[in-house]
Amino acid sequence: MTYRIGAFVVDTREGKIAQVVGAAGSRVTLRRPGGGVEWEAPFGSLRLATREDREAAGLWPSGARPMYGCVECPKLKDAYNDAVAGGDAYATGEALVVLRRHWRMVHMGGA
Repeated sequence: MTYRIGAFVVDTREGKIAQVVGAAGSRVTLRRPGGGVEWEAPFGSLRLATREDREAAGLWPSGARPMYGCVECPKLKDAYNDAVAGGDAYATGEALVVLRRHWRMVHMGGA
């Protein structure tokens, strides 16, 4: 099993939720949701973040829709989809971070 770029996982060594930004061999490159310093973890020390893990970290649940009437949500979602279609893992990760940061700051009151 591998984790796709943008997936949320828990680094079980420290119990930290992280977002996958890359992978090479048996190591996965991670970053805190919303950005920050990247680190590597062995694949075996990760597990997929549950809905409860994501909600506790202030991330919206899987399948959440942009807020009705928000002008920025569709633009950010389009930028993310373009990055995915372009096959650039770094751009995809960055676009996802921007989209989720917007969601937390605007639609969750900065949580």
